[in-house]
Formats: sequence, C-alpha cells, structure tokens
Amino acid sequence: MSLTQLTYASRPFGFDAAMLSGILLDARRCNARDGITGLLICRADLYLQLLEGPEAAVDAAYRRIAADDRHMDLRLLTRRRVENRLFPEWAMRDDPARSWLWTKAQLDDGALDRTTEDEILMVFQRIAEDPPLI
Repeated sequence: MSLTQLTYASRPFGFDAAMLSGILLDARRCNARDGITGLLICRADLYLQLLEGPEAAVDAAYRRIAADDRHMDLRLLTRRRVENRLFPEWAMRDDPARSWLWTKAQLDDGALDRTTEDEILMVFQRIAEDPPLI
C-alpha cells in the first residue's frame, strides 16, 4: 500500500514542557485515530516532524498544524509517496534534538535553507534506526 510521507519544520511559540505535552497528547490521539505515524523532533527553537500515513489523513494533519498557533514559520520540507513507514509503531514518537542536529546559531544562519530533501530524510532515518530515548 502506498503512503504519503511529509516533513516540515516550524518554530515553537512559547515552548515549555506543558506545551510540548499538549502537542504530543493531541498528535497521538489524532494520529492513532487517522492511521498516521511519525516522529517529532522538538527543542525550544525548532520543531522538525515527519508524518506518514494515508494521503488524505496526512494532508488533514498538516492543515491542522498550519492552523495551530503553537507553530510559527511553518514550512513544508518534503512530501513523497512511500511503501513502508519509518515509525510503524509510533502514533507520534518524540525525540529531543540531538547534538548532531543544527545548533541555534546554524539555524539562525540559514542551515535549514541549505539542507537538501535527502539530508532532511536522513535525519529521520538515523533516528528510526536508534532505539527510543526513555
């Protein structure tokens, strides 16, 4: 079965643990209902998310995110058809941004603008191959 896989980046508005918990709770509830899986990389200056599932459900989730005032400067990074999920067991896995991901200074200097689609997808592939942090 062909699935849609989408990645986006945004900047958090008012990032704190309570807001992140609310986002994850909403995402896990809606994604489980809609057959979506994925991963949210989260830190005070960046959300980087991969969503995967049925095309209509992924597009609807992205529209909800675009309307959510907890996200600023939303930008679609990749959108493609895939045959297999990277995160099949996760309605929404969360992951703190690791040290090998861009620093705040690198993001401020446009690192995301210079990153290719393949490089974005490799970030998620790398995390998919690692066991989740507990």
